Amino acid sequence: MNLERRIAAAHGDEPADLVLRGGRLINVFSGDIETADIAIADGVIVGIGDGYEGKQTIDVSGKWLAPGLIDGHMHVESTQVTVPEFARAVVPRGTTAAVFDPHEIANVHGLDGIRYILESRRGVPMSIFVMASSCVPATHMETTGAALTADDLALLFDEEGVIGLAEMMNFPGVIYRDPAVLAKIRLAHARRVPIDGHSPGVRGRDLNAYIVAGIGSDHESTTAEEAAEKLRRGMYVLIREASSARNLEALLPIVTPANSRRCCWATDDRHPGDLLHEGHVDHLVRKAIALGLDPITAIQMGSINTAEWFGLDRRGYGALAPGFRADILVLDDLNTFRVQRVFVEGRLVAEEGRLLVNVPPAPSTLPPSVHINWDAFPGFDIPAPAGHSTARVIEVIEGQIVTGERFMPARIENNRALADPTRDMLKLAVVERHHGTGNVGVAFVTGFGLQRGALASSVAHDSHNIIVVGTNDDDMLAAVRAIETLGGGQVAVADGELLAALPLPIAGLMSDRPLEEVAAQDEAIHHAARALGCRLSSPFMALSFLALPVIPKLKLTDKGLVDVERFDFVEIWVD
Repeated sequence: MNLERRIAAAHGDEPADLVLRGGRLINVFSGDIETADIAIADGVIVGIGDGYEGKQTIDVSGKWLAPGLIDGHMHVESTQVTVPEFARAVVPRGTTAAVFDPHEIANVHGLDGIRYILESRRGVPMSIFVMASSCVPATHMETTGAALTADDLALLFDEEGVIGLAEMMNFPGVIYRDPAVLAKIRLAHARRVPIDGHSPGVRGRDLNAYIVAGIGSDHESTTAEEAAEKLRRGMYVLIREASSARNLEALLPIVTPANSRRCCWATDDRHPGDLLHEGHVDHLVRKAIALGLDPITAIQMGSINTAEWFGLDRRGYGALAPGFRADILVLDDLNTFRVQRVFVEGRLVAEEGRLLVNVPPAPSTLPPSVHINWDAFPGFDIPAPAGHSTARVIEVIEGQIVTGERFMPARIENNRALADPTRDMLKLAVVERHHGTGNVGVAFVTGFGLQRGALASSVAHDSHNIIVVGTNDDDMLAAVRAIETLGGGQVAVADGELLAALPLPIAGLMSDRPLEEVAAQDEAIHHAARALGCRLSSPFMALSFLALPVIPKLKLTDKGLVDVERFDFVEIWVD
């Protein structure tokens, strides 16, 4: 850093590299809008005011100038594209920084997976920060490809770009003082880094115990009452609008002038089609403004608030002010939040929705990750013991990743319980794919509406075994075999025929193809799902979360049916 030059340019004693002339600057500190020039040198804002001279001047009169947007919590693996492709998609929409939790790929490949993500950031025209994944595996009730201890995470904190401990999903482990969980928290305390939270439905004394461990944020609130309690207890609340978990509209009423600076945006898990057609953080800002939130507040939530929670403001992120990075959005209209131009470190990188700079290729792919032991494969049978007829059934809830619990009479033939699509009582199975254990968990699910065929995915949070839902065992088996042939992916099958597929050869989670191609394949499998009778708007996203045993109420892993509120396995049969 040439400190003397920056001071000289700030003082007007020598020209800046670039001056943006006459824009309406959105001040996220004061909430004001001021008409002023922005002087930039060495990629940093050095001056705000009038009369600055630059080696280059761009007239932005009549435009609004906002700091670049920051996603406070996301899993890039859920976009199903590589990091360079993600950057190509979101930078023109105004996202100039993001905080990744790469625990999806870590559950498959461990530290090698996280380092793959870290390496993938190199040369992309945005800033990407990584939180060290705290829950790999998320629980003891599933089989993952890898496990990360506190000693493993200590190695990660020495990597450039790793800034904190990622979402602590094992909230029972925190509350009941699991030694391995506390070791990771103590590591974060020793490093003086933020600890992200993940505490769906945690309230009262449980919440107090969770927060006193040093966990400072949460993105899992689904009701205004829950989010408001977390705000009152000192947490940052990250309001999530993902592809499946859409919480923005329900939570927006909690945001007030008194507490808004403790609220941020997070996209968490966003599908390629939504990324391409709706957008990224810009979509959340637009939606919030359309629902009545003050535009400046919406921008603060996507910039300085997020930067302050993660300590990134000390690195120059989140505001348009002297000493901050020149990550600047030029907006045509404040209310519609239409991004016309994007500057990153004072360099024009996108204009009118088009990236102006090249992105590097992603690193070479990781080793194959689908390993099924067919010799030990038990099939999808659900025996029906004599005297039992009522089954505990997972209930899918549209637009949420929480599930319900239903009790439904089963269709039983020859002492075996079968799927019954006439009542939307389908079979669900999770097939272990990392170590060839032969584990298969089987249960019932309602809410998909399939009338025939099966859907399957190697994206199954967070252990990422193969999850399959179907109307009959034969199509379910055909779907699992199709994913094995692809080396990972998502498929729709009927009558033994592969109807549509999205190959995901990188860890069974990500494609090596361009976003537009992935989005087209994603649309094809969703079209096939609808043709099979599925009534969910995002069936593969909903399917992927049915294996996550840290989100209430019922979930299924390769080891069995889990009641998350009890944090234990439960039987299918209830009488």
